[in-house]
Amino acid sequence: MKFKPLLVLCLAAAAVFAQTAPSIGQGPGFHDPRSPFKPLEERADILSWKLLSQVTAKAEKKKIVPTFPAAVQALDRKTVKVQGFMMPLEAGDKQQHFLLSSVPTTCSFCVPAGPEGLVEVRTKKPVRYTLEPVVVEGQLAVLMDDPYGLYYRVEDGNAVN
Repeated sequence: MKFKPLLVLCLAAAAVFAQTAPSIGQGPGFHDPRSPFKPLEERADILSWKLLSQVTAKAEKKKIVPTFPAAVQALDRKTVKVQGFMMPLEAGDKQQHFLLSSVPTTCSFCVPAGPEGLVEVRTKKPVRYTLEPVVVEGQLAVLMDDPYGLYYRVEDGNAVN
């Protein structure tokens, strides 16, 4: 089962919401204080969500266009480690294509952050789904015009213990 139409709808709604309510839905996402999961801790060896969320966006001709700071642009095609909470895109307990979110999901039908708080991941080997944070290492793509509205993708990824 493919979830891309749902993903597109959720990301489009998040982008529209961010345009109409700029103080909410921006940044690396909102960590609900009632969540049973602790917020991610900043680590020197892992790409910071604070850096990734420094992207700005503006509406141009029926689409949202991101503008990345130089520090983020410099990461394009570089090998990085990203930490986050898995959001599967297909059924199954092992995933090779999923989203990493900067905050845990609180609703299985909602995207917990805007595109600046998500990274699409494609791994070489399947990664077992978990509710705990995972670390993935791979080549980061900074996306200027993704058809799904995403800003970041990690390709050729591997789960890191």
